[in-house]
Amino acid sequence: RTMGIDLVGIRKYRSGRRNIESRNPYLHLLVKLYRLLSRRTDSRFNRVILKRLCTSRLNRPHLSLSRIVKNTTDATAKKTIVVVGTVTDDTRLSSLAGFRIAALKFTEKARARVLKSGGQCLTLDELAVASPRGANCVLLRGRKNARETCRHWGAPGVPGDHAKPFVSKSNLR
Repeated sequence: RTMGIDLVGIRKYRSGRRNIESRNPYLHLLVKLYRLLSRRTDSRFNRVILKRLCTSRLNRPHLSLSRIVKNTTDATAKKTIVVVGTVTDDTRLSSLAGFRIAALKFTEKARARVLKSGGQCLTLDELAVASPRGANCVLLRGRKNARETCRHWGAPGVPGDHAKPFVSKSNLR
């Protein structure tokens, strides 16, 4: 006799979040909307947005306007740039083209700057109405390991390791 497949426990250890942990009602409504869109449409775009909406805040890193400029070409500049996170301003950026950006959140200065340059700021629910299948959209995300904490990962003092050591202020004097 051979053993059968464990059909009950087959989905017991799926990785990744399925539901949102946040108490933010706007996020809950967005998850509902994109869950419907991912179920009803065959577009992978909606599934990716849903997955990113359900992640923790740490896994939804912000993206500055300079990164958006850096990661867009002439072809992608005409499309809608989608960020499941916060779009922040970068004062080092001298000029900005008129982008159409859809994001979870904008800082006040970033929103003012995009609108001043002739661009558009969309929320993700407005994006769902404008482009329900994600046509002419480019998904971007911020650098997850750009946090200060990540600089300390590793073993400081070991040759070849560039980890930043934890130094108290009293030792710097």
